[in-house]
Amino acid sequence: METIGNRLAVILHRTWWMLLLRGLFAIVFGVLTWVLPGVSLAALVLLFGAYVMADGILGVWSAIMGRKEHEHWWVMLIAGLLGIAVGVLTFLAPGVTALVLLFYIAIWAIATGVLQIVVAVRLRKEMRGELLLILAGLASVVFGVLLVVQPAAGALAVLWLIATYAVFFGVLLVMLALKVRSVAA
Repeated sequence: METIGNRLAVILHRTWWMLLLRGLFAIVFGVLTWVLPGVSLAALVLLFGAYVMADGILGVWSAIMGRKEHEHWWVMLIAGLLGIAVGVLTFLAPGVTALVLLFYIAIWAIATGVLQIVVAVRLRKEMRGELLLILAGLASVVFGVLLVVQPAAGALAVLWLIATYAVFFGVLLVMLALKVRSVAA
């Protein structure tokens, strides 16, 4: 056990500067997110578009693959198509304001949440654990409603949370790098 710890210490000691760079990059990322929220939001818009598009494609695929097994496969198909549509809208209008993006996200979250609840109710006779899908659907609906009620606060809060995490994480890595550098190899 002692030799594993010693080997890890040696590796960290030799590469302390990589920890330092990672920490500095995280701090710079966090500060830039605070200072340039518009650019950060644009990147978040593209990431959201990619996620929703992939989620929709996989949802459509799952629905089509299961169409012969269940008569309500169309519910999953609608949820998947909705995801694809929101993804396409996001990519077609990347300069969309935070308010519009949040309404896209809110509508998507509410609609898919409701559809997940519908699927869970249909599943309750076929399997156990449908409560988890109901809870996931409720979480999506609540999230969507909160974004509709407080859209500007929602966008800014997400960006600040990401920025704060990055700076905090970066400071910890910088502190670790300096500590590891001072440890004898």
